[in-house]
Amino acid sequence: MCETRRNPWHPVDRGFGLNWYFVASLFLGLHFVNGDVSYSIPEELKRGSVIGNIGKDLGLGTTMSSRKARIDTEGTGKRYCDINLSTGDLIVVDRIDREALCGKKASCVLKEELLLENPLELHRISLHVNDINDNSPQFSEDLISFEIRESAVKGARFSLTEAHDADIGTNTVQSYTLQRNEHFTINVDTESAGRKRSELVLVKELDREREKEIQLLLTAVDGGSPQRSGTVVIHVTVLDANDNVPVFGRAVYRASLPENSPLDTVVVTVSATDADEGPNGEVTYNFDHVSDEHVSLFSIDHKTGEIKVIGSIDYETQQSHELRIRAKDGAGLTSYSTVIIDITDVNDNPPVINLKSLTNPIPENVPPGTEVGIINVQDRDSDNNRQVRCSIQQNVPFNLVPSIKNYYSLVTMGQLDRELVSDYNITVTATDEGSPPLSSSKSVQLSVADVNDNPPVFEEQSYSAYVTENNKPGSTLCSVTARDPDWRQNGTVIYSLLPGEVNGAPVSSFVSVNGDTGVIHAVRSFDYEQFRSFKVHVMARDNGSPPLSSNVTVSVFITDVNDNSPQILYPAPEGNSFMTELVPKAAHGGSLVSKVIAVDADSGQNAWLSYHIVKSTDPGLFTIGLHSGEIRTQRDISESDSTKQNLIVSVKDNGQPSLSATCAMYLLISDNLAEVPELKDMSHDENNSKLTSYLIIALVSVSTFFLTFIIIILGVRFCRRRKPRLLFDGAVAIPSAYLPPNYADVDGTGTLRSTYNYDAYLTTGSRTSDFKFVTSYNDNTLPADQTLRKSPADFAEVFGDGGSPEVGIGLNWLLPP
Repeated sequence: MCETRRNPWHPVDRGFGLNWYFVASLFLGLHFVNGDVSYSIPEELKRGSVIGNIGKDLGLGTTMSSRKARIDTEGTGKRYCDINLSTGDLIVVDRIDREALCGKKASCVLKEELLLENPLELHRISLHVNDINDNSPQFSEDLISFEIRESAVKGARFSLTEAHDADIGTNTVQSYTLQRNEHFTINVDTESAGRKRSELVLVKELDREREKEIQLLLTAVDGGSPQRSGTVVIHVTVLDANDNVPVFGRAVYRASLPENSPLDTVVVTVSATDADEGPNGEVTYNFDHVSDEHVSLFSIDHKTGEIKVIGSIDYETQQSHELRIRAKDGAGLTSYSTVIIDITDVNDNPPVINLKSLTNPIPENVPPGTEVGIINVQDRDSDNNRQVRCSIQQNVPFNLVPSIKNYYSLVTMGQLDRELVSDYNITVTATDEGSPPLSSSKSVQLSVADVNDNPPVFEEQSYSAYVTENNKPGSTLCSVTARDPDWRQNGTVIYSLLPGEVNGAPVSSFVSVNGDTGVIHAVRSFDYEQFRSFKVHVMARDNGSPPLSSNVTVSVFITDVNDNSPQILYPAPEGNSFMTELVPKAAHGGSLVSKVIAVDADSGQNAWLSYHIVKSTDPGLFTIGLHSGEIRTQRDISESDSTKQNLIVSVKDNGQPSLSATCAMYLLISDNLAEVPELKDMSHDENNSKLTSYLIIALVSVSTFFLTFIIIILGVRFCRRRKPRLLFDGAVAIPSAYLPPNYADVDGTGTLRSTYNYDAYLTTGSRTSDFKFVTSYNDNTLPADQTLRKSPADFAEVFGDGGSPEVGIGLNWLLPP
């Protein structure tokens, strides 16, 4: 062990002064023993005085502030010093009076503790308080009276009341002086305990007739620097002889007294006898210069010497009391005895729980074993009565770990989750080992701070939205909702669309999402016929740091609206072609004549088509299949029926409201084209208009290509005379399997059935007029041997060689594959 002595007090630098005798006796002793430190200081230092730099002495450097260094006091908890965290100086914060703290004890030590956190560290500080001469000697009486008989011989001794000095050592009473006189002198003896006992010694006989009373001044002087003194007046009355002093039965009385003894409890009885008779033998008892504290605790019966309890006896305040008892006879002769009262401890103090440090709130992601608080438990009792067990309830994820001395660390022992429990009320219970045991409790409130550890969670795994086509832009499709159990900004959810494409276009051009509410809106109008469904991905992100997110798929289904009219594929709409069907005269009832082919871009019932003949030349001759569109004869064709039959067919869908389209069907009842000389009149005037256009173009070009044009015309006409107009010359076949996109071949819906095949043939000169024969597997279809056969000469007879429109008749009978 090493010892370093230094003097840290500098009155000029520190801004305070000490008396010169304080400075002369002031010193500092620093001792390091297993991390402990001790200082020696004089009592009565001014507040703010620096005791020493404990930061440097313990090698703590500049970490004191960050480690929450603080001074803790054992026992009563009254703190006499504190620490300056910025400088590390240990300073005085309250008056230190050695006499009040330790009384007459030779050694006066204040116990302090320096507590640091992170990690928990404890250093014991011992402050040795040195006595200074701040108390003057005092006598317990203002007047000492003696009655001395004039017969007293020289050398007679009379004990004097002892002067008391609260200081110790050399600062207590060192000598007595008596006022100069002719009769008395003073004799001072030093007892084994260092106490000065004085006696009045008669050096010259008294003469009552000359002097009945004598006044003397007795002065007690201590050994301090400068010296302090106290005086008392001695009054001597000259009487007849009293030659016996009271004698105590014991020089020292000892008694044991439990603390908290009730009032008027008899502690001990002192007794002194005097051999004299009469008033000279009557003994009275008194306390001789006891402190005010003792006077408030004990009383003595002046006649019997019985000492009783009159105040509250507390072991924790003082473990023993020493009383000086004076016995005095009627003549003033006195003797002294000492009463020592030992106080025994009773388990009357429950443990005191002090919360020294607490981290509040604590993050929910702290690992198990994290220290969140420091608890100190004190019990003022002694021995087993001060042994303490400390615990907390079992239903919290915390534990008390014994640390240094009577300190405990409150640590986490499990993973915290603010979303499950956000606040904890921890009850700390301390129980001592006394009989009966005493306990106390303290509640510690702990809050758990939120950490962004939960991503938003959607209420559903996926969402579906249904919207009818032709919706208005900005209409609401659906709403997505995500919950985040975190707190405040960690639980605030923001919605957004993840990048993606729908049919090659950014998803943001189709839908948008409200970032606050999660409501999804349509950005534009949808068309069921373009696409029937698409998927978007919505992200829910919180506002934590770092942010957490989750995604959900929203499937948008577009429902069909009846917004498309049926489209007739065959026959071609009016104005584009002139389609004529040839019906044999021998056709029986129920024979298939032709078929109207139509489709609808809508779906479901909106695409269910029905066919109706709204107008016909002979209403009872032909009928049409409601769902197939097949035109059949209702009866056998008769001679009276008109050769030319015109049908207006309406095709309706099943939507609400229903949409429709119409077409014209031209039927020619004949077995021989020669029977129909008026056929050329069935052509449209459109031929004339187109020929006129060609003539205009020819006339415009004639000036440039006149000769070439004449040659071409002559060549063409020459070829026509040499080569008959074949029925199938230059025929163009329309593929029977042709269907517009997005249409399906569904039986009974108006689309082509696989059991039918339609071929159209156009001659090079037919231009806009067409004929069509239909073949079928139906039994009512005309057999192959009844097929019309015509040569080019037959057509020439009907139409002639002029520029009238030519008619091509296609006969294509299909056999089952």
